[in-house]
Amino acid sequence: MGKLTGKIVEAKAIPNARGSASVGPELRRLRLLAGLTQKQIADRLDVQQAAISKIEKGGEIYLSTVQRYVEALGASLRLNAHFPVDAPISARLDGGFDVEQGSEDQLVLPLLGDEPFKTQRDVVLSIKPVYSEKILEGRKTVELRRRFPVSAPNGTLAYIYSTSPVKAMVGTASISEVLKLPVEQIWEEFESTAFIEKPLFDKYFEGLDHGYALVFGDVKSFSRPLPLHELREKFGFEPPQSFLYAKRDLRKALQDEPAIVSH
Repeated sequence: MGKLTGKIVEAKAIPNARGSASVGPELRRLRLLAGLTQKQIADRLDVQQAAISKIEKGGEIYLSTVQRYVEALGASLRLNAHFPVDAPISARLDGGFDVEQGSEDQLVLPLLGDEPFKTQRDVVLSIKPVYSEKILEGRKTVELRRRFPVSAPNGTLAYIYSTSPVKAMVGTASISEVLKLPVEQIWEEFESTAFIEKPLFDKYFEGLDHGYALVFGDVKSFSRPLPLHELREKFGFEPPQSFLYAKRDLRKALQDEPAIVSH
């Protein structure tokens, strides 16, 4: 079995003038790392070995070819668009495009492939008040998302940020499971626990075949909700469109002050 089996390969910009010419040699390097021959890759792609040799020698290459090659290695390809947080696109994003904050000054918009979950990271989820209230009451036990890292480990802690007009961090929930399912199945299985009406559900998942269901457990409310102005002042926090990985200083502050958590 190749060393890359089950892995995700993220495509990144190549910081030199060669551009796509270096993609082929990089694919060759991955193939050798996986312990596979050109013939084995050719057989998996149902092409001649000469075609694989041509790809690995460099030159222009289609993204679809890169994706198929990577999948033949037993991995999957992820493609992101990285924007500065102050880019004009930031003000134009809506709830239909989920965004991950890769660093303090960067927004990561996934274009291709499932997001890998960053290890040992808590997340902040932006949730409308009508839903966050039901989560804290223990009635809404499933949160639906258009995109979310399915590799998030069980027990990942989610900080719940209640959006406008509340604009405050209101509690936490343990993510006991992340399920990637066909949209129709999500509705069938979680209609009663997601607390969303069918027209809104259909609009939210419009254009998608699959969606994500985050199953919550061990929900705790903050005895004192942390308002946005305080989060900004102390931690430089900005609410995500969908989710972001919690910064270390924010996580530490919340973990070190158990008095704000109502058990």
